[in-house]
Amino acid sequence: MDLTFLGTGGSVPTTKRNTVSIALRLGPEVLMFDCGEGTQRQLMASSVSFMKITRIFITHHHGDHFLGLPGLIQSMNFYGREAPLDIYGPDGTREMVKTVLGLGIFDRMYEVKGHDLAPGDVVVGEGYKVVAIKVEHTIPALGYVFQEDDRPGRFDPERAKALGVKEGPSFSRLVEGHPVKVGGSTVTPDMVMGPARKGLRLVYSGDTAPCSELEAACKGADVLVHEATVASDLEAKAREFGHSTAKDAALLARESRAGVLYLVHISGRYDGAEVLIEEARGIFENTCVPNDLESFVLRVDR
Repeated sequence: MDLTFLGTGGSVPTTKRNTVSIALRLGPEVLMFDCGEGTQRQLMASSVSFMKITRIFITHHHGDHFLGLPGLIQSMNFYGREAPLDIYGPDGTREMVKTVLGLGIFDRMYEVKGHDLAPGDVVVGEGYKVVAIKVEHTIPALGYVFQEDDRPGRFDPERAKALGVKEGPSFSRLVEGHPVKVGGSTVTPDMVMGPARKGLRLVYSGDTAPCSELEAACKGADVLVHEATVASDLEAKAREFGHSTAKDAALLARESRAGVLYLVHISGRYDGAEVLIEEARGIFENTCVPNDLESFVLRVDR
């Protein structure tokens, strides 16, 4: 799977950073988190097909997190989309989506559904689940935890051969979880497969000040995508508007033993992100401030 940063900027787009949106590609399916204005064009400039987006998770109803929906929905329609689209978010999202669908005059050829989520609600997909968590912002807001299902253990071909299993279709059956007959005995998958491997865990903070709910959700995260609107010299201003600093994000990544930290929602006051990178890496070394349209392959290496 891979993660594409469609927009990494703060409340107002700049010439370098669009408003925030990320896309998580899971084989043929794409999940998107937030959809700031201009996201449809960012998608067209990226390697992500917006026609494969099945679910969009909105963190809150500030414009820089959802105003890209009207254009994206219409673009999907113009390109002949037929598959349904589900949009999730905090209380009021269903009504917001209904309003968005009434903008403009066009015959929509596919179904779009809005869903209100409360903290703790779970959306289950093929091989994964997404859990909504409460975060601390100036209006009701959610963060999201993407949890991949555990993956099968690694197949040991030498062990299988030692048990008399012939290489070929029988190997495939064991990997798929089926027993095979060998003479008068039966070889079961647990005899040749290693222990199950934990699926990838990704946490997306959305806009938030530091809070206990997010801290709890981040435990053991392989990937943490966290807002870092400003550096710590502007901490008081960040708190006033329900935001975090690069230092806040790095401390959380370190305390939760995250695998990697990506900083987003970068204020337009920063022409570059050097000050944020330096601040965060002084606390948590494996920190990255991605540029718009950068993609990263995600792996569980722990």
